[in-house]
Amino acid sequence: MCLILLAIQKHADYKLILAANRDEYYARPSESPHFWEEDPHILAGRDLVAGGTWLGITRKGSIAAVTNYRDPSSIKPEAPSRGKLVSHFLLDTMEPNAYLDLVQKEKDRYNGFNLIVGTPDRLLWYSNRSDAIMPLFQGIYGLSNHLLDTPWPKVVRAKSLLEEMLHEKTKPSPEALFHLLHDQNRPPDNRLPRTGVPLEWERILSPIFITSPTYGTRSSTIILIDHENHVTFLEKTFNAHPEPVSTAQFDFDAENQCRVS
Repeated sequence: MCLILLAIQKHADYKLILAANRDEYYARPSESPHFWEEDPHILAGRDLVAGGTWLGITRKGSIAAVTNYRDPSSIKPEAPSRGKLVSHFLLDTMEPNAYLDLVQKEKDRYNGFNLIVGTPDRLLWYSNRSDAIMPLFQGIYGLSNHLLDTPWPKVVRAKSLLEEMLHEKTKPSPEALFHLLHDQNRPPDNRLPRTGVPLEWERILSPIFITSPTYGTRSSTIILIDHENHVTFLEKTFNAHPEPVSTAQFDFDAENQCRVS
């Protein structure tokens, strides 16, 4: 993922709202979300190059998602895929803190990343660039390709739009959340971050929804979890097209949440 929004205990109907965009090169092969055949408790897309995933949830309510930390000067070409950090958590039975303790010990093997793991009732954030494991309490959070809540224009704008939506009396609709994730507002150059990529790429990467000839927002995902632990997972896949080329929806009740400590 390259943008993740979280609203934790901020709406009367939902304990967790997650809205996220996956940005990737169009040529990198991947599968849309599905319950994995060999591990049918996992609902996630799949990277067909390295075998991991960028975002997923299990039938027991375990959640994991990753974003890259943009720092081209520190790239290690032989580093393991950061998507495996997500799939390993979903496949394992370790508690979130124990899992992140293990990841922390191996942090230098990976290129820069942000990792969110846990359950709807207890999410944790860790980045190998800040090296601190932080619980996420009630609130609205935004994560792109720097640290949590770094005030990049796209993060600030996305959080503000989400907060406005949650202040309305009506239940936030999936279409309204997808509309937010499709926002293509570009900030002026003097507000762009300086992350080590050329200015033209800073411009391309600056909106919530990214478009370019070779790279952009491949899919938008929404996860809604209510107070009865009913999960609604929705995704629209774009893959360089202005309109969705496919949509998916999955509904199920999380069986239990045994990984909360």
